Amino acid sequence: MLKGELYDPQDEVLVSDRLQAKLAIRSYNAVPENLQEERTKRIKTIFGSTGEHIHVESNLRVDYGYNIHVGENFYSNYDLTLLDVAAIEIGDNCMIAPSVHIYTATHPVHPQERNSGLEFAKPVKIGHNCWIGGRAIINPGVTIGDNVVIASGSVVTKDVQDNVVVAGAPARVIQVIEV
Repeated sequence: MLKGELYDPQDEVLVSDRLQAKLAIRSYNAVPENLQEERTKRIKTIFGSTGEHIHVESNLRVDYGYNIHVGENFYSNYDLTLLDVAAIEIGDNCMIAPSVHIYTATHPVHPQERNSGLEFAKPVKIGHNCWIGGRAIINPGVTIGDNVVIASGSVVTKDVQDNVVVAGAPARVIQVIEV
């Protein structure tokens, strides 16, 4: 699965891991916002690795949790969905607006292969100092460079170079950021 090969999502270990993640996320999402220290403690046990200072608003959804790695000063607004069948790596100083979806899970294109129930995944990597606008979607296998802004509602289907603003569906460069 982590190598990007076809795998059976009904494997009993994977089913158990997803259930454990759902229970942990349900518990995390239920912690009141005024108990920020407890929220931070819990999210750090769900994610594979984190920076010291992170903030994740509810509601959060993940597949496994342990394939998610976020850097220092990570901030996520409401309703983040992270389908972390493969690794999701997010650098330092990144901000995510409401209702962003980041997907690593995907399915075969050929109908016979797709109907087999097997799936595969491609990792997503997001660089440092990125801002992802509300309702943006990052598709499997995408690498986003440093200092990138993804405009609200964008669908990112291909890699994004450093120091740009991308927008649209599919997302394309609309501005170069001079740094």
